Amino acid sequence: MIKKIQLQIDTPVGLVVLFVIFLLIIAATDAAPRYPTASRQEETQGQRKTYITWWREARFGMFIHWGPVSLTGLEISWSRANSNPACPNKGITPVETYDNLYKEFNPTKLDTVRWAGIAKSAGMKYIVLTAKHCDGFCLWHTKVSDYSMAGTPFGRDICAELSQAARKEGLRIGWYYSPMDWRDPDFRTAGNAFYITRMQQHLHELLSDYGKIDLLWFDWDGCEPLYGQATTYGLVRELQPRIIINNRLDLGPGDSDRKILNTNADYYTPEQSIGQFDNQKPWETCMTLGTQWAWKPNDSIKSLEECIEILIRCVGGDGNLLLNVGPMPTGEIEPRQVEVLQGIGRWLDCNGESIYSSRGGPYKPGPWGASTYRGNRIYLHILDWSDTTIRLPPLPCKITGSRLLNGGKALCRQDAESVEIAVDPKDRDSLDTVVVVEIEGSAEAIPPIHVPSMSLATGKKVIASNVYQNIPLYSAAMALDDDGDTRWATDSGIKQAWLQINLERSTAFNRVIIKEAYPNRIQRFQLEKRDGDSWKPFFEGETVGERGIFDFEMITAHEVRFNILDATDGPTIWEFALIHRK
Repeated sequence: MIKKIQLQIDTPVGLVVLFVIFLLIIAATDAAPRYPTASRQEETQGQRKTYITWWREARFGMFIHWGPVSLTGLEISWSRANSNPACPNKGITPVETYDNLYKEFNPTKLDTVRWAGIAKSAGMKYIVLTAKHCDGFCLWHTKVSDYSMAGTPFGRDICAELSQAARKEGLRIGWYYSPMDWRDPDFRTAGNAFYITRMQQHLHELLSDYGKIDLLWFDWDGCEPLYGQATTYGLVRELQPRIIINNRLDLGPGDSDRKILNTNADYYTPEQSIGQFDNQKPWETCMTLGTQWAWKPNDSIKSLEECIEILIRCVGGDGNLLLNVGPMPTGEIEPRQVEVLQGIGRWLDCNGESIYSSRGGPYKPGPWGASTYRGNRIYLHILDWSDTTIRLPPLPCKITGSRLLNGGKALCRQDAESVEIAVDPKDRDSLDTVVVVEIEGSAEAIPPIHVPSMSLATGKKVIASNVYQNIPLYSAAMALDDDGDTRWATDSGIKQAWLQINLERSTAFNRVIIKEAYPNRIQRFQLEKRDGDSWKPFFEGETVGERGIFDFEMITAHEVRFNILDATDGPTIWEFALIHRK
């Protein structure tokens, strides 16, 4: 039973009690976080367009995933076994083993100055460190718990050291902070409010104790976002008014992180795939240099050529690239990774004019390559010379000059039908021939221009063995529509599937380009041509990846089948192109 208490305020005792209550209210008000008012939030949103300018001009950053998990060589957080139904991971490392790795974590060869130097030598302009991943381990000396660097044999505060090292090299610094914590017993339970309090205390430390922080990278695990978003965003922007924030704090079940951008976020974050062209909303592809985010012994890593092409296609799509490294348990970045990063830096030393401070377009990326622009200069990154010249759609302005970025001639012929580029084969770069086209006026005034793929399969009749839930949006035709934003998808769990294309007549081709939406799900495939009542293989491959290009002797066929023989999960294809390459 609740008892009613009546206070006589006209007595000395009542006045004293009332005064004490007043003081407590004032104290509580002062202690509470002060979040921006509605008018200030409005003002801040207007300013954020200018705050993000440095980031769009930077175009290229380093992601660092690291922690005690590097001792196992397995994936960060996701390798931690977990029976909690609120957590989606089904890792193989027992909880009691994973959660005690920090007691052995002693990276005695760590040199954050070296880390920052490697990033700078790669031409990167900012660094994002996993201050806390989903496993809950903190790379700084938090007062919230003992599960941090302070409890390791090494003992040093990584966030403090890296923030100082980055600034000395002239780099911007940002924190990856997982709002998920699969180790915390209150996370996504009846005690979630207690967890949010600790989470916000973490953020208060990260955004108060290390000087100016330039960006905050939240993550998402596909589950309900129970993070006290209103007060969390308010806290972040109160502590670091000029900070930029990615889009993942509000993402929930069924959301895609590709293009969702709410009013609180500044940019969206395609993961492990190059984002599609978008010059309206800022975006950044995050991608690993190896096959997983954390360090993996003897991992397969992307080649220098692959990394440069990924960077070009990201910037050509008007996005950024955040390329991840996973340092070893010693604290060193693996020499193989350093070699690739420094190679990117050497390329940027020669070609950075076409990357930094540029915008994507006006030509959208395609099999031929990509374009960027600055003022009245358009930079054509020609990645594939399928013919003796490159033929592009016309420009709505006069071309006043053309040349190779690094010296040499580039002939440019313009008419009402097209823009044609010719470069002597001896002057072409085998990776990327950068042609500078100068125009009258600013390239910013030119609407984005789609470049047809020249695929012989575009718009042809096609059927598939399986379509995701039989939804027309994911039909086989989406793989032949020359639209990088649509895809053929199959049901979850599908390991074998095929696309069958009717070219209407006998057609000659010697190249296939396949863009996989979830790279490397496909593990083995065949390209086949109909031979009477049977199918005859003419090419066999293994993984496809982000953009697989497969060349072979000239084939003539009326019907072609892309036969996926093995996949880790339902294959999903953005585009399938057949090319006649001269």
